[in-house]
Amino acid sequence: MKLKKMIALVASTVLCVGMLAGCGGSASKGDAAQTSAKSSSAKKVIGFAQVGAESGWRTAETDSIKSIPTLDSNFDLKFSDGQQKQENQIKAIRSFIAQKVDIIALDPVVETGWDTVLKEAKDAKIPVVIVDRKVTVSDDSLYKCFLGSDMVAEGKKAAQIIIDQYGKDAKLNIAELQGTVGSTAMVGRQQGFNDTIKDCPNYKIIKSQTGDFTRAKGKEVMEAFLKSDGDKINVLWSHNDDMAMGAIQAIEEYGKKPGKDIYIISVDGIKDIFQAMVDGKANATVECNPLLGPQLLEVSKNILDGKNVEKTINSKESQFLQKDAAAELPNRKY
Repeated sequence: MKLKKMIALVASTVLCVGMLAGCGGSASKGDAAQTSAKSSSAKKVIGFAQVGAESGWRTAETDSIKSIPTLDSNFDLKFSDGQQKQENQIKAIRSFIAQKVDIIALDPVVETGWDTVLKEAKDAKIPVVIVDRKVTVSDDSLYKCFLGSDMVAEGKKAAQIIIDQYGKDAKLNIAELQGTVGSTAMVGRQQGFNDTIKDCPNYKIIKSQTGDFTRAKGKEVMEAFLKSDGDKINVLWSHNDDMAMGAIQAIEEYGKKPGKDIYIISVDGIKDIFQAMVDGKANATVECNPLLGPQLLEVSKNILDGKNVEKTINSKESQFLQKDAAAELPNRKY
């Protein structure tokens, strides 16, 4: 009898163990499947290291980039404002690497000084997209591609508008408001402009100083220009619209009429400069498109899908004169 009870107990124990093992195995497979499904459906993350918020153009770019998760629910965005400091942007990139984002996008405050941190991203196998402003690095494989404007072409367009307005043989004294020194926008726009006016021997840049792409600094620098050479300046060439808007205020306070006494041309194409043209206070703007969110999303998808992307992807842009402003103003999104 005892033997029969013992056999029954052993059989029961084996059955229970088998059932538990079966349950455990089934749960394990389910967890694995659930983990796999979660992994395959997990959102892709873009880490974006922004320059700052120095202008209306930059705010429009930021808003466009931040719209990416709305454009595609399969993507999330981590955003960092560098506040115009390279060290802040480098910290942000290292944070993105630590968080293991899928793509890093960088709008660099200056062109140089990125090799070390971009190599860290490459070693972590995280592709980098350079946005808006370019970088100068020792190894181009440190980033996947550049997405943005042709800054040299923008400078050339601005110079050509002046040539078309005055002719090559005119005698012109030009004041230049530079962007942030060392930035792609400043370097490219200045180069394109200067290369184009080489054939105009009487075009003289008599004043040139950085306004750091801000309205307040543009006004401050223009005030200094006017104080020393107010009666000599015929043309203001500004590397962005915000500095031009500050300069317009300085010119009015000086007692001159912007857009009439001083011809004003700038780059970006923000609403305020179109309104200034409608009001007769500015003469022309060369467009630089800040609405890069949709293009960054498309490029990121292609990279993550293993597709080839062009090393340089330029945005489509135009140029506008004072006569175009009233019709175009309602169309401006920034």
